[in-house]
Amino acid sequence: MHRRHFCLSLLSGLGGSLMPATPGPDPRPAGELLGPSFLTGHQLRGKDWPSPTEHRAIPLLIVGGGIAGLCAAWWLKRNGFESFRLLELEQQPGGNARWGENPISAYPWGAHYLPLPGVELPWVRRLLADLGVLLGDPAAPEPRYDERHLCFAPQERLFLHGAWQEGLLPKRGVARRDLDQYQRFAEAMRGYRDTVGKDGRRAFTLPMAQSSRDPRFLALDQGSMRDWLLAQGYDSPYLHWYVDYACRDDFGCSAADTSAWAGLHYFASRTGSAEAARDGAVLTWPEGNGWIVRRLLERLDPWIERGQMAFRMKETDSGVTVDAWNPASQTATRWQAAHVVWAAPSFLLPHVCPDWPEASRRALAGFDYAPWLVANLSLHDVPESRHGAPLAWDNVLYQSPSLGYVVATHQHWRSRERGTVLTYYRPFSELAPAQGRKLLSNRSGYDWTAAILADLARPHPDIRELTERVDLFRWGHAMARPRPGFLWDGGRELVAEGSGRIHPAHSDLSGFSLFEEAQYRGIVAAQAALAGVS
Repeated sequence: MHRRHFCLSLLSGLGGSLMPATPGPDPRPAGELLGPSFLTGHQLRGKDWPSPTEHRAIPLLIVGGGIAGLCAAWWLKRNGFESFRLLELEQQPGGNARWGENPISAYPWGAHYLPLPGVELPWVRRLLADLGVLLGDPAAPEPRYDERHLCFAPQERLFLHGAWQEGLLPKRGVARRDLDQYQRFAEAMRGYRDTVGKDGRRAFTLPMAQSSRDPRFLALDQGSMRDWLLAQGYDSPYLHWYVDYACRDDFGCSAADTSAWAGLHYFASRTGSAEAARDGAVLTWPEGNGWIVRRLLERLDPWIERGQMAFRMKETDSGVTVDAWNPASQTATRWQAAHVVWAAPSFLLPHVCPDWPEASRRALAGFDYAPWLVANLSLHDVPESRHGAPLAWDNVLYQSPSLGYVVATHQHWRSRERGTVLTYYRPFSELAPAQGRKLLSNRSGYDWTAAILADLARPHPDIRELTERVDLFRWGHAMARPRPGFLWDGGRELVAEGSGRIHPAHSDLSGFSLFEEAQYRGIVAAQAALAGVS
């Protein structure tokens, strides 16, 4: 994420409660409460499924239409193989890169940016070149990008002590000792970024599977990021807030619940830069990463079977049978494939595949997923900023239970006289995941809207009057959580090995939900499946 890059700019530049109080009577504008197909998905547990009424055969089948599945399909088609189909339950593929739109703008329902990829991410660069975002040579150290896709300035700001400041690292009212700790932390992250293990690999890189296996780095997985900070003598509350914010943002869990390896990877893994782009630049669009999904769907739509939920999978000597349920027609189809790329969440495997290996099944019991709430607020005018820095793309509130909001209209070339959409993100890192899912499910749309407006009223007293609509999206299992001890205990890697003709491909195999990890897992699985088919 772009905040990883604060280290470089810093070195050159340095010289809540679960539910906020309801803001008055009847705070609710119009809106919808949305989410993935919860009820259909939960039927995997115990439904008496009917026998398939249709049988179809295909050499290679992809299950799951998130970024991993779509990139697996993109790679297969790009390499001349078109004898595949992709099954997706939802009518709109994309996973947590889905999007919505209204008369004001398109907007994200999840992932909303892509950091500039370094040379260690050739597939990400090649995809961006195919989509017309990266111009020229994808292998260039600093390639040129179409500037329309780079985040316009101002990129980010923080509401702190009653006013807005530029950037997200707290500066207003911060003591010299805090600034000194910022600089020391930045230098430490720069050191990790340049460190190579005994095996010749970088300590932290993307994809994470290519990071060093040097035991001195892997040992960092055993403790939390918060404990690592304290052990290194970092006690600045502002630095702790900043690192905690980063962990909540990328992993859905607090620094106290995040593996120190994952936390350090966040700050030390990225090397991307571009011609004529500032440090920390990101690629973004009104619909977030939904823009990438749109472009992929334009190329892949004939190969996608929507409204298909895989509910039973069995490996045989000659291939894999996958039974899929169509909720609309209330019928089942049996797919016979030589190999399957499983790009749906890995925790579903034991529910779908009764013969899934026992050791992998036990490892999957350790996978943990963070719930999220995303809201899109449609406003008839931009909110009042009160004091300090002007409205930016990313707007964060210090010590808020939320992550703040991004402005969907920020990338519009022509300014609008009126109207904008704010995309508000609320993880539940203060709760155990099961408790967060329960809260997410039990609270009404009315309650969530009231809480969101109360949170945003701190910097924007006029937010209620400006807001015409609040649409909400509940993610029960938004992303894997890299808890201490999870990444390098061997279980995650065991699941990634798959089982014979079934090749897991979800980003949760990396332990955290990043576009780069999802693409990597999808392509690696597609390569293995294609080798088997060939």
